[in-house]
Amino acid sequence: MARNKRNESGSRPGPVALTLLLFALFVPLGIGYVWFKDQNDVLGDQVHKQENALNALQDGNRDLRRQLADLCLPEKLDGQVKKMNLGLGPPLQSQIVRLTESPSNLPAAAPDQRRAQGVPRERNY
Repeated sequence: MARNKRNESGSRPGPVALTLLLFALFVPLGIGYVWFKDQNDVLGDQVHKQENALNALQDGNRDLRRQLADLCLPEKLDGQVKKMNLGLGPPLQSQIVRLTESPSNLPAAAPDQRRAQGVPRERNY
């Protein structure tokens, strides 16, 4: 008698193994994809926060530069000197020392000749 293959009680291991193999392949891929997307969002939020902090610091620096420029104005400095009663003012004529320079168009002489002519030595400060 001919047997009907549909009524066989034994199951074949091939399709079950293929299903398990595909499941074992796609589930970690899906979990990895979701994890990487989450990490991308977390890093994007961190970058956004850092950019906001940088902009706030740049704005603060800009304000401080404006304040410093304002405080360095001669009118403001004079006002602070008068307010603090420091007694500062322009120097007296007797306190001013004038230095004369020798003409720069003289030919360069040897150091011995310059000393003989009474030209002082050059000093590097």
